[in-house]
Amino acid sequence: MSSILTNNSAMVALQTLKGINSNLAKTQDEISTGKKVANAQDNAAVWSISKVMESDQSVFKTIQSNLNLAEAVVTTGRDGAEQVEKLLNEMRSLASGAGSDASDFATMNSQIVAKKDQITAIVNASQLNGVNLLKTNPLGTATEFSVLASLDRESGTVGTTAVSITVASVDFEADIVGATITTITDSATAIAAIGDIEDLLDIAKTGAADLGTAAKRINDQSNFVSKLADNLAAGSGALVDADMEEASARLQALQTQQQLGVQALSIANQAPQTILSLFR
Repeated sequence: MSSILTNNSAMVALQTLKGINSNLAKTQDEISTGKKVANAQDNAAVWSISKVMESDQSVFKTIQSNLNLAEAVVTTGRDGAEQVEKLLNEMRSLASGAGSDASDFATMNSQIVAKKDQITAIVNASQLNGVNLLKTNPLGTATEFSVLASLDRESGTVGTTAVSITVASVDFEADIVGATITTITDSATAIAAIGDIEDLLDIAKTGAADLGTAAKRINDQSNFVSKLADNLAAGSGALVDADMEEASARLQALQTQQQLGVQALSIANQAPQTILSLFR
């Protein structure tokens, strides 16, 4: 049945064209923004997951910066500890040189005292950003130094667990600077001084090794966090980024469909004119 009031063909063609135009607009948005899920309206579940991943990625970048600073703090302490160990070796050599009754004991002792003072200066100066791991209290009244190493997210929840790396003070301030070395006045006291210095050398070597181990651990964690941040960025992109090759092909197909849809609507709109022939 033909009607001059209702054109079913035109309505169908119009609805088809509207659908094509809607898909075309969405595809153009994907190409212009580079995202297939640009907001929560596009896909609420995927958008929510991607936002959590983006937030974690940003946090891990900040954690990596803090770890890099912490590594520098520990490395500064390690460098100071190694320098202290070097000076103690020199002190031991001086004390060993006073093992003869013919030695100049006063000169040997004054040189050892001078190097001990130099050790004190190194311990006091081995700080970065106010943190000194060679002192009894690296920062304020604390006896250790901590840095946030990771935020572990619990699966399926918004809860996170903080993981920190803690580095204890090696306390050269009390154990080496505060230690007493026997004053050399003769060969017997020189031997006693050598024993005292040997004890301090053991403390220095252990402290330097501990700080070196801590610095390596922080460095490894920093590298891991960097890779984790990159993986989170890649994962978030995989969820929301548009496939540009696919979008380009889809755009061309939709543009062709749009042209055909406009032509179909035009043909449908001309259909009522054929009714006029019935009245000629």
